[in-house]
This record gives sequence, C-alpha cells and structure tokens, in this order.
Amino acid sequence: MLVVEDEPLIAQSLVDGLSGEGYVVDHADNGIDALWMAEENSYDAIVLDIRLPEMNGFAVCQTLRERGSVTPILMLTAKDGEYDQAEGLDAGADDYLTKPFSFVVLMARLRALLRRGSAGDSAVLEVGDLHVDPSRHVCRRGAVDIALTPREFALLRYPMLDQGRCVTKRELIEHVWGDDELEANVVQVYVGYLRRKIDEPFGRSSIETVRGMGYRLVRSDG
Repeated sequence: MLVVEDEPLIAQSLVDGLSGEGYVVDHADNGIDALWMAEENSYDAIVLDIRLPEMNGFAVCQTLRERGSVTPILMLTAKDGEYDQAEGLDAGADDYLTKPFSFVVLMARLRALLRRGSAGDSAVLEVGDLHVDPSRHVCRRGAVDIALTPREFALLRYPMLDQGRCVTKRELIEHVWGDDELEANVVQVYVGYLRRKIDEPFGRSSIETVRGMGYRLVRSDG
C-alpha cells in the first residue's frame, strides 16, 4: 500500500493504522516521489492526498492513468472540495474520502476497492449496448458518444462495477458525493439526469428503481 500525504501526523496515523491491518506500507510526502514509487513498485492500492508539494494529487493520478497504471486510487479531499472530488474522478481516481475521516470508513472504502480489483480502470464496463471506459472517461450507447458531467459519470460507473446488485441511495451518496449529510433526494435528481442522457433518447430502461431501496443497472435492449 502506498500512502501519499504531506501532513506528518495524518501520514503517521495512516501508516500505523494500515500496518496494524497487516499491509506493508510505503509513504511519500510529495507528488514527485509518489509518482516514482508508484511506477517502480506494485501496490494493492494508493491513498493519495490532493494538496501535495512538488506535484499535486490530480497530476499524480492523471499521469499514472495516462501511463497505463490500473492500481486502485483512493483520493483524500478537503471537506468543502466538491470541485476537488469531481476533478479527482476526472483524473482517474476510483473513490475519494473527505477530511477529517474515520479510519474505519477509510478501511471499508479500501476493502471495497480491493474487492473490485483494478477491473474498473483497465476494462470497459458494459451493460447491454451501454459502454463506459473509466480510463478515458468515455460513455457510449452503441456507436453514439454520450457527454456526461464528472458527477454523472461517477454515478453511472459505481453500480456498473457490480452489475445487477441494488445500490442504495446512501451508498451512492457516500461513494459519489462523499458527503454523509447530503439529502437522499439529490440522488434521485441526478438519476433523472442520467436517464435523460443514457436511456430516454435510445428507448432504453437501464437504470431500474428498486422501490424502498435504491437502483440497479440492468441490460436493456429496447
């Protein structure tokens, strides 16, 4: 595991906590060293802060993805950093966590990334004729490209990583928005945006509402 964090107390806490969970942990306190270490070593995952000396986390993440890295990346953002979160996902991060964070939550997020492995980065995700390429930030229905905002892209991508499973609104809020205080109806609004882009123009119904629970992505051939 690679921890990239320049605040000494947070870095030490992460290194100690992850080591206590049985991981072998390396630490970098600037972006240049982080990039070099990530390219020279094989890591299960990278915990990457955004605001780093030498080279920020966005640049580190984007460079790794451009060079073919599929290592899962959990990005650490500021509490009020909505644009940070969107840009991080755009750069190729798999998930993000806002500071201050609970170590228990961080471990849960990392375990989820490790279970999914790197398939979400290296492979094009498909549900019927709907295709999502996380590494290139491309969404396509058949041969038609669909323009999505970073938030819409993240909202679509998350359930595609575990097709057929119902994901709750609360789970989507945690993984797509990273804000536990957000109202659940925001998810409903954004799902409506997605349906108007990926389903309605094509006569499809890929996003299925599971009443009282959440949503699942299903194959829809019109």
